[in-house]
Amino acid sequence: MRVTASVRSAKRSPLLQVAKSAIATIGAWLIAGWLIPGPLPVFAAIAALLVVQPSVNQSFAKALERSIGVIVGVVIAVALSLLLGAQSWVVLLAIVVAMLVAWALRASPGTGNQVAISAMLVLALGSSNPEYAIDRILETLIGVSFALVVNALLVPPVLIAPARRDLGLLGTEIAASLDRLAAALSSTQRPGDLQGLMVEARLLRPMQAAAAASVSAGEESLTLNPRRAARGEIAEMRALLDRLSPIVTQVIGMTRAFFDHYDDTLAEEPTVHAIAEQLRRAGHDLRLAVQVADIAPEPAAETSAIPALTAPLQVKPPASGHWILIGSLMEDLRRIRGGIIGDD
Repeated sequence: MRVTASVRSAKRSPLLQVAKSAIATIGAWLIAGWLIPGPLPVFAAIAALLVVQPSVNQSFAKALERSIGVIVGVVIAVALSLLLGAQSWVVLLAIVVAMLVAWALRASPGTGNQVAISAMLVLALGSSNPEYAIDRILETLIGVSFALVVNALLVPPVLIAPARRDLGLLGTEIAASLDRLAAALSSTQRPGDLQGLMVEARLLRPMQAAAAASVSAGEESLTLNPRRAARGEIAEMRALLDRLSPIVTQVIGMTRAFFDHYDDTLAEEPTVHAIAEQLRRAGHDLRLAVQVADIAPEPAAETSAIPALTAPLQVKPPASGHWILIGSLMEDLRRIRGGIIGDD
């Protein structure tokens, strides 16, 4: 593994995020220095720098973490200083005590680290009398509050575009998988063709996971966000994802059943051709659903605006060697149809 991989990210943070962090840090430093004369307002600057996060919700969580950590850490530092005096080894003891207190309180890793860091800084940077401790707590709260205001007012990020893109890619790829399976049902397949069909179907899983992560990130970016206009849009995306996710399972299951039970006489079954036609219709209606939701990255021009799915098939008994496969395909096709038209 390259050494730089441990210190470099795959992509840069948005420049806006850097600008907001800089504004919050500088503003918190100036305001805290004006309101609380004395030592340099290091606590305010650190708090503001840590609290500015990609979303308002994350900033609020980080603000609570920072505030609670500083309050507990400062109290520990003052108590130990009053009991044991201003000795250098008291700093080390304060770090250990802070870590144990955080462990006993079941604090999150971030909060636990903040307790220890705050206790260390209070003892290392200056006096630890009660007045000094109160000033550092107020200083932290100033930094936290200013950072929250900056992150909320300066174009809070709304992660709708990635969710739209990944969900659109998932929907169009499910439709393409249905078309590939329909084509395979109607023709003779070689072993390599079956393997390729199975591999392509399994690739739907990581695409589903990516879409789910993007939709969740979009929802999280709107929590506590003053920009409310996109909430209806992300709710529609979540509803569409909930419809598409079971279809992913059914498409993979149909492909697996075809892979396991395939033989060269399968294409002679009339019912198989009827199922293939319904799969093509299902693929059409999936593309239509994605376009109606306005999330398709590149809408297919040839997709008709009229739904193509018909009523469930009425089939004749298949040959004895094929009834398991056809029955399995029919049941999954029924579920796919129900998912597309919203009929449970």
